[in-house]
Amino acid sequence: MNPTNDPTLVSWVKSAQGSDFPIQNLPWGIFSTEGDERRRAGVRVGDRVLDIDALQSAGLLDPRLPAGIFATGTLNAFIALGRDTWSATRARLSELLRDGVSTLADDPVLHARALVPVDAAEMHLAVAVGGYTDFYSSREHATNVGRMFRPDAEPLLPNWLTIPIGYNGRASTVVVSGTPVRRPLGQMKPPTASAPSFGPCKKLDFELEMAAVVGVENPMGETLTVTQADEAIFGWALFDDWSARDIQAWEYVPLGPFQAKVFASSLGAWIVTAEALEPFRVAGPVQDPEPLPYLRQPGAMNLDVELEVAIRPKGATQATVIARTNFAHMYWSTAQQLAHHAVGGCAMAVGDLIGSGTISGPTPDSLGSLLELTWNGTRPITLADGVTRTFLEDGDTVIFTGRAMRDGISIGFGICEGEVLPAPVRAGW
Repeated sequence: MNPTNDPTLVSWVKSAQGSDFPIQNLPWGIFSTEGDERRRAGVRVGDRVLDIDALQSAGLLDPRLPAGIFATGTLNAFIALGRDTWSATRARLSELLRDGVSTLADDPVLHARALVPVDAAEMHLAVAVGGYTDFYSSREHATNVGRMFRPDAEPLLPNWLTIPIGYNGRASTVVVSGTPVRRPLGQMKPPTASAPSFGPCKKLDFELEMAAVVGVENPMGETLTVTQADEAIFGWALFDDWSARDIQAWEYVPLGPFQAKVFASSLGAWIVTAEALEPFRVAGPVQDPEPLPYLRQPGAMNLDVELEVAIRPKGATQATVIARTNFAHMYWSTAQQLAHHAVGGCAMAVGDLIGSGTISGPTPDSLGSLLELTWNGTRPITLADGVTRTFLEDGDTVIFTGRAMRDGISIGFGICEGEVLPAPVRAGW
């Protein structure tokens, strides 16, 4: 076991015990404060954000780390230093936060400067995203969509069981959790209409996903094995790949999603490292037929992460949980997705995102989109205040949560949320 994952470790930060952010987690993010607007790296522990730039300035971190690397505004420069540096820095932070270690705990001035209440921290996008790819790797999700839209054919297309299917998304509209999302405009053509129309999306949906952050680049023309791809992942965050289902239905043939997916994708503020998630590795579903050699996995590469989706309508006092599922259900693992992405010679860069695709499970309450939960709007769901939903309405806030739990330890991802704003209005449209 990695010493930083020892379930017996306890932090002197009292709020860490029993929380989603114990000393065994230590996820990374980028934050600023009212008194210091610099965007800098922070690690979450309990109800505090540990200011890593402040620790470096105080000389508590490895002196070989480049000066100012934690105050660049993103985590990219730190991540680019590689796995050994990620691991060594995590080990040092774990040491400084460990109960009985006085270096930081007994320095009142540095303690006050370096430990920021989470409510006083404004979170920002943790990485500069140069590329974003979304996959379609839940067998349950793909099967449900196939049954809805191809009722007279096999739900899975012939290639689905041999290739991790994906498409290149729009990196410029990846936003941090908490950023409002505006309802998109676009062309739609219901099956009963004789011609397409233009206007606000009427079937706005969420997609419950996890996003992996690429931490090791591979140059153009070079490939990655599944093992190398696994080792290239810095960590994971909650991810909502918002979708305009009616726009998508009209445009996706022959080249796939375009306008239906480009308007927003929400990334959780906290990236839980691959090292913190090592104890939660599990085998995924049996892959039959056996993947081609370049996609074969040497061991368990899925993650046991429990996920929830809730909706809070505008003005409501509480959110209603409408789905519970698990990241472990994914047919294709993140390592397989990344290996397949690179096998054609695609250059992957530090900070690139690999979207898992919608995470759906085998039961009616474990589906990761409203498209499935309401069966394309034919089965409304009822929220706590009695209102119903088939798709999202203006003012709705979608909230994702996630945690991995074992041996009395909960490794949380925080939340990923976004409020739906009305579509833009343009005269003459």
